[in-house]
Amino acid sequence: MQRVIERILNLLAFLLTAGRPVTADEIRHTVSGYDQDSDQAFRRTFERDKDLLKSLGVPLRLEHTDAWEVEQGYVISPDEYSLADPGLTDEERAALWLATRMVHLGGQAPGEGAFLKLGGSPMAGLGDPLAADLAADPGLVAEVFTAIVDRRRLTFDYRGTKRRIDPYGLLHRMGHWYVVGPAGAELRTFRLDRMDAIKVGGKRGAFERPAGFDVRSGFPDAPWEAGDTRIKTTVRFDPEVAWWARRQMASGTRITEDPDGGLTAVLEVGSPDALVGWLIGFEDAAEILDPPDLRHHFVEHVRGAA
Repeated sequence: MQRVIERILNLLAFLLTAGRPVTADEIRHTVSGYDQDSDQAFRRTFERDKDLLKSLGVPLRLEHTDAWEVEQGYVISPDEYSLADPGLTDEERAALWLATRMVHLGGQAPGEGAFLKLGGSPMAGLGDPLAADLAADPGLVAEVFTAIVDRRRLTFDYRGTKRRIDPYGLLHRMGHWYVVGPAGAELRTFRLDRMDAIKVGGKRGAFERPAGFDVRSGFPDAPWEAGDTRIKTTVRFDPEVAWWARRQMASGTRITEDPDGGLTAVLEVGSPDALVGWLIGFEDAAEILDPPDLRHHFVEHVRGAA
């Protein structure tokens, strides 16, 4: 996927700077990435890249290369491709700069180039005291996003099991990226950093996304519900934290009020590690009662962190 992105960017940069229509043959011998051995292989690659650019809204078109109108070439008008000045105020530019400092993708903050084009200037001497790291490999996110846009099926290994999904959308929650869509007859959610051997199907339009589909509808109400396992877990919360625990539980959770003001909840757990991570925040005011193996895992985790 990384090679595709680099080739597309090289093609886009060449067409924007050429200042004239360029033929497919000139592109093949000038733009890095089009070094296929045969004419047929080049044509296939170039046609896919053209379709991708057009699907992204790039105004790529054919024009005659000279006054005799014998040959045609490809051109992208910078005036049609570039965005109009949004006319941001100083306050809006300051808010945008703060947003670029707050969000990291794959551990990297966005570069300053795009911000400078909007009329901003970097503030010298400031680091990133606050930042949200969107995690994940940007190439992996781009690959899954492409499958969503083209409506191509995804196959992958997930915790040792072969999976197939019609990717309806991407969602970022609690520091992780998730892909949402039907896997068989059930709407499922998978964490991208746990997916291995990912393959994007070759057929475009392999599935139909329901009109008005909201990707949030495929994500569980609580993070510990997302996962392959299904474990009924009984957790006891002391009175001083019962109100806070109740607010964070998914709707429909079976809750029993205890005589001392605490509560006991039966949780549907798909990710034991996510549940343990949540319960750690309650310190000694939360206790897993059942099942025994999950209780043991929780106790050992607490002992190891102490």
